[in-house]
Amino acid sequence: MRGATLIWPIGGLEQHGPHLPLSIDYDIPVALAHEVASRVDGYVLPGQPVSARSLPQSGGGLHFPGTVHLRGTTFINYLTDALRSLEPLQLGRLVVINGHYENEAFVFEALDECRGDSEILAFSWWSLVDDDWVAEHVPGFPGWHAEHAGVTETSLMMHLRPEVVRPARPDHETPPRAGIYVHPLDAKRMSTDGVLSRTSGASAELGKRLFHHVVDNAVDLIESGYGMR
Repeated sequence: MRGATLIWPIGGLEQHGPHLPLSIDYDIPVALAHEVASRVDGYVLPGQPVSARSLPQSGGGLHFPGTVHLRGTTFINYLTDALRSLEPLQLGRLVVINGHYENEAFVFEALDECRGDSEILAFSWWSLVDDDWVAEHVPGFPGWHAEHAGVTETSLMMHLRPEVVRPARPDHETPPRAGIYVHPLDAKRMSTDGVLSRTSGASAELGKRLFHHVVDNAVDLIESGYGMR
């Protein structure tokens, strides 16, 4: 493994409405990791399935069963220990692909605790989706915080694992605003059965285009040295 590229998908188990499985935040980064690895001659570390807790404005919150989570401090400590255990491998590059919205800050903090000689690239998959692509393919886009169980995630799963996607396509007409925490919360007003925006318009073809758009951008980012070389 000395000098190799290692890709670590980090996800979560969280409710995603009546039509998607709990594992979607895990399934997507794992699929992306394997596709990216095949194009950069890298290796994939088994995915991390448990995440930071869901929040009301970006995942429906803990009002819905099925969200398995760790406290933020526990999550950071877990990630830090795992990352430090990779140091003896003397990797050339570590790429972390995150698939759960609330994980991002914790992942970045853990990486800050473990900086060594290896190159590090970490991102949430949606951070590699160009604004022009979103404007063309997802009209009325509510923001990534509110895309929970929405068009993009539904389409990706219709492409990657169509057998686990149920036919229901609930829409929520008033997506929550980002960065606002409310307690007590009216879960029915915040979402429609756990969906924060809309699912109508989702398709396997859209999911395929989105998947390869993210993979292409990830490969370009890796091969260009993240624009910092």
